[in-house]
Amino acid sequence: MKAVERALRQVEIPGRKPDYAGKVRDIYELGDQLLIVATDRVSAYDVILGEGIPGKGRMLTTISRFWFEKLRDLVPNHYVSTDVPSFPAPFAQHGSLLEGRSMLVRKAKRYDVECVVRGYLAGSGWKEYQKSTCSSMPDW
Repeated sequence: MKAVERALRQVEIPGRKPDYAGKVRDIYELGDQLLIVATDRVSAYDVILGEGIPGKGRMLTTISRFWFEKLRDLVPNHYVSTDVPSFPAPFAQHGSLLEGRSMLVRKAKRYDVECVVRGYLAGSGWKEYQKSTCSSMPDW
């Protein structure tokens, strides 16, 4: 029987605390680079909830990596690598913790954009979305 993965709510790298802990991601300053680690924390209305979702951080990192690599030639970005063994010390030695949920990036000017992905919208939420967002789009 396969062991159930526990949600990773707190990243613990011996001898190194995050320089910034957000709602979901922890950030470590590394000179002209940053290490971004996506945890399994869940937030709603800017409040971090008590339970996490196992694997959420890995999924977020996988989606981000896909789009950064896919759009790299169209829009330059800050993405460097997700290859943990190539990370600087002490992070390279923590592959079991960081693999799949961490990303080394260049420091860059930040543009705040939020993207919300939903499985579905129904009822008044769907009607409001169509009215406010899709008024100039074709009727699907």
